[in-house]
Amino acid sequence: MNMKPNQSNKLNQPSRLVLGTAQLGMSYGISNRTGKPDLKTAENIIKTAWEYGIREFDTAQAYGESEKVLGHCLSRLGITNEVSIISKTDPDIDHLDLTKMQMALETSLSSFNRNYLNGYLLHREEFLDQWDKGLGKILVNFLEKMKLIRNIGVSVYSPERAIQALKTDHISIVQLPSNILDRRFENVGVFELADRLQKTVYVRSVFLQGLIVMDTEDIPLRMRFAAPVLKKLETFAQEVGISKQALALEYAKRAYPNAKIVIGVETCEQLKINVNKWQRKIPANIVKQVQENFKCVDEAILNPSLWPK
Repeated sequence: MNMKPNQSNKLNQPSRLVLGTAQLGMSYGISNRTGKPDLKTAENIIKTAWEYGIREFDTAQAYGESEKVLGHCLSRLGITNEVSIISKTDPDIDHLDLTKMQMALETSLSSFNRNYLNGYLLHREEFLDQWDKGLGKILVNFLEKMKLIRNIGVSVYSPERAIQALKTDHISIVQLPSNILDRRFENVGVFELADRLQKTVYVRSVFLQGLIVMDTEDIPLRMRFAAPVLKKLETFAQEVGISKQALALEYAKRAYPNAKIVIGVETCEQLKINVNKWQRKIPANIVKQVQENFKCVDEAILNPSLWPK
């Protein structure tokens, strides 16, 4: 992978990392063994993120108490107006009802004691179907007239919806799942399209809700069908001499060089480890090796919405 002389430093910057805060509002992730952190732990996580150079936080109205917890922690630390906050719409309200949409957004703003959000995303890709039915007009009103948001976006699961969103006027952010096992968005040129249109991609699920970094023997019985692929990844990581966690972060860093990378944690120690591994320098040919070894993984593994309950 060819890199400009200064690109390595750019890739390693913690400012590309976004702290996902779903874990602060509810028990989240297949590998989560500690549950939702208490308020003191949550504050320490936010403080640690700030100290490590992370300036952007991702949350949602549907993430339990996440918005309130994040707002409380930012206020306690005195950094509310020094960070970028991305949130998502409540998927359970009528997105064509201006009053309900505005009330939900103003509730979010109240949680942060701020006048605007840096990004406001549709929580589900299917809401794109309502864009031309009035939803687009509502969000553009929040953006241009009311100045309640700085960017409109959408969280997607499928490459087709990512392309649709990128080609939609006024949408400037697309959040999507991609990781060391997942070639779907790469294969259809989503990242190149975003670069060409000068729109921002936020990559979530780099650890696939923790599944990627779990020891094979700890995989839940309902997910045993994923064991062969995860065992292959484990062997590959051993062969190149780095942990699966470092490998996953290095892949995201190099394969999506212009994207923001969303990570979530339950403890300060997890956050410190992630940032330290992010800043490590690993041979650049890792991307090509991963792509050759994991060309086509079953979507039943890649899409948590398809996982057995």
